[in-house]
Amino acid sequence: MGSLNKVMLIGNLGADPEIRRTQSGQVVATLRLATNERWGDRDGNQQERTEWHRVIAWGRLAEVSEQYLRKGRQVYVEGRLQTRQWQDQEGKTRYSTEVVAQNLQMLGSRGAGGEPDMERDRGAMPAGVSRTAVPEGQPEYDDSGPVGQGDDSDLPF
Repeated sequence: MGSLNKVMLIGNLGADPEIRRTQSGQVVATLRLATNERWGDRDGNQQERTEWHRVIAWGRLAEVSEQYLRKGRQVYVEGRLQTRQWQDQEGKTRYSTEVVAQNLQMLGSRGAGGEPDMERDRGAMPAGVSRTAVPEGQPEYDDSGPVGQGDDSDLPF
């Protein structure tokens, strides 16, 4: 039996996208996405928990994120989980798990994050925004440690 690594999230951006460019010129966007869970406890009180997700977008998705996304905007993200490992300045091993975006759709209407209604203004939006846009030969990404994502040759399976 094969395996599946798929994540689907709908949430709001907690900050404007952070845009970087690799040494080779590839555009990378880091999105901070908040999802909320609400439930009633046994006493009838409403409870809420916010979960924060780090989302990484490459290439065209990163460019679109830079142009259209702002703090507060509701977005749908589809992608895969990826965990990176590196050594910090004190020599401790650190880990970071993030969602690598493969599909991104802007949701909401005018006023959601202060952005225009993308469905209404579709003519102004670049083609392929909500389609899969993962670049071939994706370069290493290094956000918070000296080690990038590495290759799959060192996986134990």
